[in-house]
Amino acid sequence: MDNTLLKVTELTKHFGGLTAVSNVSMTLQKGELIGLIGPNGAGKTTFFNLLTGVYEPSEGTVELASDNQSMEVINGKSPDYINGQGIARTFQNIRLFSDLSVLENVMIAMHREKGPSMIHAFLRTSTHYETERQMRHDAMKLLEIFRLAEQAAETAKNLSYGQQRRLEIVRALATQPKILFLDEPAAGMNPAETAELTQLISQIREQFDLTIVLIEHDMSLVMDICERIYVLEYGRLIAQGTPEEIQNNEQVIQAYLGGND
Repeated sequence: MDNTLLKVTELTKHFGGLTAVSNVSMTLQKGELIGLIGPNGAGKTTFFNLLTGVYEPSEGTVELASDNQSMEVINGKSPDYINGQGIARTFQNIRLFSDLSVLENVMIAMHREKGPSMIHAFLRTSTHYETERQMRHDAMKLLEIFRLAEQAAETAKNLSYGQQRRLEIVRALATQPKILFLDEPAAGMNPAETAELTQLISQIREQFDLTIVLIEHDMSLVMDICERIYVLEYGRLIAQGTPEEIQNNEQVIQAYLGGND
């Protein structure tokens, strides 16, 4: 049985005379935990942006499996549409509604799947209130998993950096994705927070039946939890394989692991 969720074929992105991503191909299988690494400026975040609709590819295709397992080309689709089809992400720079509460941040993300219709919301019907209660309940369950339930009423901007990182992951999960892209989730975290995050990523993969792809510069995190790793340099895919294969790849060592970051 083919468990392919996402198929990327020769993806390329030009910005004027600069080629940020060049002929990159990738296949994601259901339930995988994949790492995407490379030096600063290698094109990793641009690649994420192409997969999530922030940018439209100059060349190549991105195909996403639908519920009936047929593959849909999502090139040129909006980020909103792609998120609705089951792809969620976090960002290098935290993007929360900083003046809203922790709980409100999560409930806003849930409105796509569970929010009451406009007419129910406008008329304040019993359906509206019941849906809001259910969303609040589900949001609190997510916050409990990430040890943020006690901060539910806290304004998001008042959380610690590590807590804001966790909240951004919670908000992504609230959209009920099939694939979760994490862009440098450990950035700015101290060693204790990073160790906790490492365990948490593995936990949510199992608990939410997700396929996860993460960009990360912390090699211990990547090597500990990723089953396969893709390596970019100057927008080109230079290697892919298991953590052991990547650690022993001379081209990768010279480009990245050897300290060229």
